[in-house]
Amino acid sequence: MSVPPSQRAARGSGPAVVALGGGHGLSATLSALRLMTDRITAVVTVADDGGSSGRLRDELGVLPPGDLRMALAALCDDSEWGRTWRDVLQHRFASEGPLDRHAVGNLLIVALWELLDDTVEGLDWVGRLLGARGRVLPMAAVPLQIEADVVHADGTADRVRGQVSVATTGGRIEHLRLEPTDPPACPEAVAAIEEADWVILGPGSWYTSVMPHLLVPGLRDALQRTRARTIVTLNLSPESGETEGMRAEEHLEALHAHAPGLRVDAVVADPGAVDDVDVLSDTTDRLGAQLLLRQVGRGDGTPMHDPLRLAAAFRDVVEGFLGDVGTRAGGAG
Repeated sequence: MSVPPSQRAARGSGPAVVALGGGHGLSATLSALRLMTDRITAVVTVADDGGSSGRLRDELGVLPPGDLRMALAALCDDSEWGRTWRDVLQHRFASEGPLDRHAVGNLLIVALWELLDDTVEGLDWVGRLLGARGRVLPMAAVPLQIEADVVHADGTADRVRGQVSVATTGGRIEHLRLEPTDPPACPEAVAAIEEADWVILGPGSWYTSVMPHLLVPGLRDALQRTRARTIVTLNLSPESGETEGMRAEEHLEALHAHAPGLRVDAVVADPGAVDDVDVLSDTTDRLGAQLLLRQVGRGDGTPMHDPLRLAAAFRDVVEGFLGDVGTRAGGAG
């Protein structure tokens, strides 16, 4: 009979890495990181207002648990025990009643929050159940609303509110903000960033999963003062809605516009997702970053990151191979 995997040492092995994001993009990063280090902290967006998470948020006034659940599932122990509990966490009910499309993991997380009256402790308990390789934390202590100023193709502009609405907007997002405007950052997330060796932003839904972290003052300040090196991982294709038609370099420009004090040390991009390598290279140079071009997508052509390839790219950055494969960049480490 399977037994729970033993917990790893708190320090573990490998560099200390903090990954910021949400949804499938963050899961891709975590799946790659677990191949190179045990010292992983996922800092997860808490602005989701749709699906099972949105329903629980509205009904119970809790943080939306869905992106937190997905991050925990991505870090599960690679054993029968860990994989089984991962599948339980990800299972969704199908019915004609109120449980329809609720994820079991969302209900479990919220139950622990109610029992323990501690968001972080509840997530840590789920992590222990999964034998998670790393820790999952919310980026803020309160649920957030995303609001965007959008310009449409006909020149009209309006304000779009809510994660789902912003993600599916048909216009170009000019400016992003959070409500409340000064939300309290999760203290454990701030501490993890300050103590990290590396911080990774992206891939993922750029305006609704990646950039909201830069709008939480406590997190933004920690990112600006940490000694950790920062990696930005670009998406494999523009997303329908919020980033439709955006070029690779425009993703970096949006980050810089909303957090001009953010230091970026390296940018990981798949050459197949870059319209003009020279333009992207010029943009990374202006940001003081080095560009790493590597094939990180799946071999079947689907716009999803391959964990092995992405892990190899991250390792190249960490070890300083930021030019052509096998060429060490000066000053990196």
